[in-house]
Amino acid sequence: MDMERRLEELRHLLAEHSHRYYVLDDPLISDGEYDRLFQELLAIEKEYPHLVTADSPSQRGGGVALDKFSQVERRIPMLSLENAFGDQDLFDFEDRLLRFLRIDKKPDYIAEPKLDGLAVELVYEDGVLVQGSTRGDGSVGEDISAQLRTVSAIPLRLKRVDIGRLEVRGEVFMDREGFEALNRSRAEQGEPLFANPRNAAAGSLRQLDPKITARRPLRFFVYAVARPVETGCKTQQEVLDFLAKQEFPVNPEIVHCSDIHRVIQRFRELSDLRHDLDYEIDGMVVKVNDFALQERLGAKARAPRWAIACKFPAVQATSKILEVNFQVGRTGAITPVAILEPVDVGGVMVSRATLHNGDEILRKDLHIGDTVLIQRAGDVIPEIVKAVPEKRQDSAVPIRIPDDCPECSHPLQKPEGGAVTRCVNPHCPAQRLRSLVHFCSKAGLDIDGLGKKSVEQLFTEGLIQDLPDIFNLSHEDLVGLDGWGEKSAEKLLLGTTAAKTPPLARFLVALGIRYVGEVTAELLERSYQSLEKLQSVTREEFLEVEGLGEQAASSIVDYFSDPAVQEMMEKFNRAGVRPRATSEKEEKLLLSGEVLLFTGTLKKLSRTEAKKLVKENGGQIASGITRKLTCLVVGEKPGSKLKKAQHLGKKIVTEDEFLKLLNGESDYS
Repeated sequence: MDMERRLEELRHLLAEHSHRYYVLDDPLISDGEYDRLFQELLAIEKEYPHLVTADSPSQRGGGVALDKFSQVERRIPMLSLENAFGDQDLFDFEDRLLRFLRIDKKPDYIAEPKLDGLAVELVYEDGVLVQGSTRGDGSVGEDISAQLRTVSAIPLRLKRVDIGRLEVRGEVFMDREGFEALNRSRAEQGEPLFANPRNAAAGSLRQLDPKITARRPLRFFVYAVARPVETGCKTQQEVLDFLAKQEFPVNPEIVHCSDIHRVIQRFRELSDLRHDLDYEIDGMVVKVNDFALQERLGAKARAPRWAIACKFPAVQATSKILEVNFQVGRTGAITPVAILEPVDVGGVMVSRATLHNGDEILRKDLHIGDTVLIQRAGDVIPEIVKAVPEKRQDSAVPIRIPDDCPECSHPLQKPEGGAVTRCVNPHCPAQRLRSLVHFCSKAGLDIDGLGKKSVEQLFTEGLIQDLPDIFNLSHEDLVGLDGWGEKSAEKLLLGTTAAKTPPLARFLVALGIRYVGEVTAELLERSYQSLEKLQSVTREEFLEVEGLGEQAASSIVDYFSDPAVQEMMEKFNRAGVRPRATSEKEEKLLLSGEVLLFTGTLKKLSRTEAKKLVKENGGQIASGITRKLTCLVVGEKPGSKLKKAQHLGKKIVTEDEFLKLLNGESDYS
């Protein structure tokens, strides 16, 4: 078989089916069929790595983690927009256009929903995506090419390849469902929640490790090209049609408006429609449709004259705090939740709002019975903005965090200087249940057949009380339970069997160790490769790992030194649970197992580039001259680190020797 031709066929098929799934929402094949095609592509590329191309679907998985983002200077700045807040502002906008152009004929417009996401620019050379960047300050952005390649709706290759260079602009965003699922996952892991979908999208794209970005539910809509003349299009509408033919997703809510009155009408339509959309918008962008007029109008210092953003008013309402519930989280954190008189906030009935913690309650001086101002942060999360003390009744009672756990009555603790009050009872049933739910959830091991309700039922029945119990469930345990049959029991048992050899990083996240999220877990996996090694590492040794902070180091050591955790690990082992490092199956790289440090001034490499080369070749970067260091790379004027490394007998090489090593011109010995 001609492998190069087969790869081209597979890339074409996978790109087409991905477009139909993610953009058109009209798949032609099953997920299983798509996976088989994708696995065939991966197998061929592994055997013939020289045939891997930048536009291959395999490149969506995320590459090597970065130390930091590099800067991108763009040809045409991405400008800001002036704002309009009402009908008169839009009439004034058109009057300014007509005066500037000195014409009587009024222009037509394109009205586009203003997504609350992150604006990006995608650069295509001969039809292939070569670079992607954030808006930044307009003229200079951050290079997030690897992260943007993971967004399934962004084409890696265009239909037309005869344009040369094409700079495409659009918005990466997260829809409501994806945002809520991500925050549920972060809450279960004890990680801070994103305030709104925009922060979630921006935070996901600014992950230095693109593999994390790849796991986030990001979407994309295109809205412009930097230089329309390069497409041969004469209007904004024609550009959107052109981009759709290149298989970019174009927002279906974009409307052509014949005049400013239709623009105003469309703004009202979008205002009514916004809460029915599955993504957040905070207004509407109005653009003069004709590119010739846009060219004549030009731009002021920071904004084009031919476009304006119509902003929606803030969505707020007043309600009353009826009572406060105190929820116990997986890590023992006590979260106060206000129960409110139901109120319509921007088309959504709100009856609950988080109060975050005791310090926040005191800062806002909240009482049970208070009239309060409510808003939906990012139009999603209900929050209390402030109390209205003028309406406070004498019967209002200050809200106080209880002294004892509402679930197990164990005394609560709040560390000095900390904001969160916790239940520190390791046997608290609420914590144990939430730990079980998290362990089985998509944020944990994603065990098929063990959703939240199933875990709660098995916990109530006494069949699972600790994490290893999940792997000891039997057919007889399940088939007699209410709602369970042969098929559901078999599905669960197949799911637990499949989950016995999880990636080590995923297992660590599933355990719910405090301060160990996705990034830290993957760092631990790369550094130690096995669960057994991790359990014996000291705090001082953890601190030698670049990127691992003191809080996480202390938390991991405390966790694995707990006798109850040690007993749990023994139970996992007896149940046949064997977490594995994903790199165990990979070919040993040139610097695998090596820990390097750079000192002095490098002449041929930037420090960032040098560290990147080490990581790409399987090595680690040290934060100083430590016991784990295996090699010091010295540039000009290396300073005290050289003397210390010589004293400890560490291997020392020059920058040139380091480069020869990477080029295969010398051995690492």
